[in-house]
Amino acid sequence: MGTTLSEISLWLTETGYSVIVAGVLAILLLIVMILLIVQIVKTGKLKNRLDKFLIGNDGKSLEKDIIELYEDNKFLKNTTEKNKKDIKDLYKKMESAYQKMGLVKYDAFNQMGGQLSFSLALLDENNNGFVLNSVHSAEGCYSYTKEIRHGECKISLGQEEAEALAIAIGEAEE
Repeated sequence: MGTTLSEISLWLTETGYSVIVAGVLAILLLIVMILLIVQIVKTGKLKNRLDKFLIGNDGKSLEKDIIELYEDNKFLKNTTEKNKKDIKDLYKKMESAYQKMGLVKYDAFNQMGGQLSFSLALLDENNNGFVLNSVHSAEGCYSYTKEIRHGECKISLGQEEAEALAIAIGEAEE
């Protein structure tokens, strides 16, 4: 035994549920309308953004813009690679440039004043270089150099020369 449509509608009218059902349907319809309006607004905003992206301010095509960006990116990549190579070359050249210095001024002879004599150590990154010793006396000025390889000298160093070398290497006492 099945119920017919007319029996259901009669039951709804008799029981007073038709007003409740109509109210629920009206609320659902209102919610659907609000969601539809929200989606229309969002779609409009998305369309405006897409139009700006595709057309641009001066009417250039998107394809032309992408090609220009690709070319700019290629140029920047090539420039970056060249800069990296140049920096690497500079670092290589800097290894042999004098980077470390130690200077000790002293009086070579008691009769001379003003600490006119000095020992100067100049070293590269690998502690290769030289020590220059300049001795001032009443008769004149005499300069001597001693080669330094890996922080060592084959010729014995004087006290001031050794101190200048230690300062340059960074081993001097503070």
